[in-house]
Amino acid sequence: MKIKLLFAIVLTLALFTTGAAQTLDNAKLDQFFDRLAEKNKAMGSLTIAKDGKVVYTRAIGYAQIDGTTKKPLTTTSRFRIGSITKMFTAAMILQLVEEGKVKLTDTLDKFFPQVPNARKITIEQILWHRSGIPNVKREQSAQGNANTIPVTKDEILALIVKGTPDFEPDTKRSYSNSGYQLLGLIIEKVTGKPYGEILQTRITSKIGLADTYLATGNIEVSKNEALTYMNFGDGWKPVSETHPSILFSAGAIVSTPNDLAKFIQALFDAQVVSKERLDQMKTIRDGEGQGMEPFTFVSKTFYGHTGGADNYGAWLMYQPEEKLAVAYTTNAKVYPVRDIMSGIMDIYYNKPFQIPTFESIAVSTEVLDKYVGVYSTPEAPVKFTITRIGATLYAQPPGAGAAVPLEATAQDKFKLDNGTAVGIVFEFNAAKNQMTIKRGGGERVFTKEK
Repeated sequence: MKIKLLFAIVLTLALFTTGAAQTLDNAKLDQFFDRLAEKNKAMGSLTIAKDGKVVYTRAIGYAQIDGTTKKPLTTTSRFRIGSITKMFTAAMILQLVEEGKVKLTDTLDKFFPQVPNARKITIEQILWHRSGIPNVKREQSAQGNANTIPVTKDEILALIVKGTPDFEPDTKRSYSNSGYQLLGLIIEKVTGKPYGEILQTRITSKIGLADTYLATGNIEVSKNEALTYMNFGDGWKPVSETHPSILFSAGAIVSTPNDLAKFIQALFDAQVVSKERLDQMKTIRDGEGQGMEPFTFVSKTFYGHTGGADNYGAWLMYQPEEKLAVAYTTNAKVYPVRDIMSGIMDIYYNKPFQIPTFESIAVSTEVLDKYVGVYSTPEAPVKFTITRIGATLYAQPPGAGAAVPLEATAQDKFKLDNGTAVGIVFEFNAAKNQMTIKRGGGERVFTKEK
């Protein structure tokens, strides 16, 4: 009887272990990233870690392209991670809360009374993007692209002070980079030290993130930082970089996927903030947590953040029950990053996933010529110019400096993958001289001018 019972227990454990085991199809992940690289649909780096141990890493593309010289990306290449910075900022604010140096109920006037509505806005509302603080930007400068010109912290604060609130605090949610810049300024005011130094002492050196720091100047390839590029079908072209001083505590951190995976694992292991404060970060209101947001892949809930600036992109997420961390950074968004993450998750969980072919439909030049022209609509004061070069159709959007190639998916349908979650589709009706542009569930009809 005892032998039978023991056998039953062993069998049950064996079955349980088999069911819980996750066999990662490394070969298929490699094939997916090989295809992205082959078709110039992405450049970047991926890390998947389970229980704090890396189970897959891969880098594709280049950190620098200078004529015929190309410096390949590696798994140690460093990227601008954009708004994932907000997770670090929120964590440091919550550390100060734990130390009694800041209260979530503190109103902004305690630190910066000159900000509109400062007496009504709490630290907690800023963390949740419920402050009403608008996203502010400098006006275009005569010196050129305002985003490439450094800005001081006093100038950031002055711009926020001049801004008009979007709404009364806590009445709704609206994503605010400026709110998180204020949180960075609060961290500096409370600690008496620069944000970058506090980041190092409170997080990066504490949990061993050797490749994570606040960017203060232009990208340095000599420091293993990746430049950013775009490809519209005619080769990789450099994209101008936003000066990191403009992004500050809302988006200026540099990191690697390996470091990001370590960070989010340490965060969920309560090594950065307490479990109580982590639960606050995970508490979602109107789709947003405190420096964190939820994602759903293969019917599982992940927590983390996304980031983007110029043509950089980053995605960091964690599945608590499985202790699974996934970090992807890119210096060239072409194929939508969300679609890449979705493919990664389908492969990881052994779900059906067809690796995209990225093959264009061949359309004759005679058909393409029917679509060439200038299109306008009474609904908006904008015009699109459609041209043909060889066997490729090009679209020049309003205000754009150069026309971009369109990829044919049918004889009358073309797409432009712009690296966002939703691509743009151009659909032509030559008989009616019309062009319909579809994006994110919406559409607008343009008519060819005679």
